[in-house]
Amino acid sequence: MVLQNHVILQDNQPARMHFTDHHIEARTITDPNTLQPAIRRTLVFNVDRLNGIPTQAVLSTMAENLASQFAPYLEDKSYVNYEVIVTQRGVGYTRKWTVQFIPFSK
Repeated sequence: MVLQNHVILQDNQPARMHFTDHHIEARTITDPNTLQPAIRRTLVFNVDRLNGIPTQAVLSTMAENLASQFAPYLEDKSYVNYEVIVTQRGVGYTRKWTVQFIPFSK
């Protein structure tokens, strides 16, 4: 689902996306353990297709588990050659993601 130009992953519902660019952003959050402000690095992708429909949105994550699955594609931005299917399962700290890279043909 797209909400205010942000892709919101739904539990157990695959989201098929095509990314055009990415950047790392520093965000200030309230740490849930200390309740103090903390700066976290966020991986942000520009999304131009979501489930086969053209869009202008972003997918962002602070989750190391999810971000690490994109790591091999970030330096050379080779993710532009793929559609990426992300499926989220679970809640909170037990949340897991399955990520599949499918060759993209324009």
